[in-house]
Amino acid sequence: MSSPQSLRLVVIAPDLSTSDAADEVALALIERSRQLRIGLLENGYNIVAVLPADAFLHERLAQLQPDMIIVDAESEARDSLEHVVMATRDERRPIVLFTNDNDTTHVKDAVAAGVSAYIVAGLSPDRIRPILDVAMARFEYEQNLRRELAHAKTELQDRKVIDRAKGILMQRQGLSEQAAYEKLRKAAMDKGLRLGEVAQRMLDLAELLG
Repeated sequence: MSSPQSLRLVVIAPDLSTSDAADEVALALIERSRQLRIGLLENGYNIVAVLPADAFLHERLAQLQPDMIIVDAESEARDSLEHVVMATRDERRPIVLFTNDNDTTHVKDAVAAGVSAYIVAGLSPDRIRPILDVAMARFEYEQNLRRELAHAKTELQDRKVIDRAKGILMQRQGLSEQAAYEKLRKAAMDKGLRLGEVAQRMLDLAELLG
C-alpha cells in the first residue's frame, strides 16, 4: 500500500470564498473545510488540487491523475457525490467522503456507486490516516475482485467460442475433438493470440463464407 507521502489527493469542496462574512453557517463550513485540509497535510498527504464538484471535474481529474479523491461535502452530500461518481465512472479511484450531513439514507447507494468510505462527522485528525488506509485497502480489494470476475467472464466466453470453432473443424474437416483443439491451439501459438481470439476469427470467417 502507498505511503501517505506518495499518495496524490484531490479534494472536492464547495467554493465558499464569496460567502457572507456574517453568515455563521458558511463560516463554520469554511473552518471545517480548512481543518480537513490541515488534517490531511499534517498526516503527510499530498494535496495536488482543491476542485469544485462541477461539470468540468472529469477533465480536471483526467489531467491530474490523483490516487484518491476526498469529498468535503457540506449539507447536500448527494449532489457532490453525483458529480464525483460521474467524473470517475470511466477510471475508478478510491473516494472518501467527509460530511456533517446526518441524513444517511443514501449511504448504501453511495457505497454501491463506488464510494470507499462515507464518514459522518469524522473530522478528528487522528482518524484521518486509518480512514484513508482502510478506504485504499477496500478499493484495491474490490478492484482485484472486478479483475477476477472479468477474467472469469472472458474464460467462459472463450470456452463457448472454442467449442463452436472445434465443432466447425470436426464437421468440415472430419477431425476428432482433440485434433480440432490442437489445430486451434497451434494457430494461436503461431499468431501470438489467445485461443479464444483465433476461434472467434474462425467463426467470423465461417459466417462470412457461409
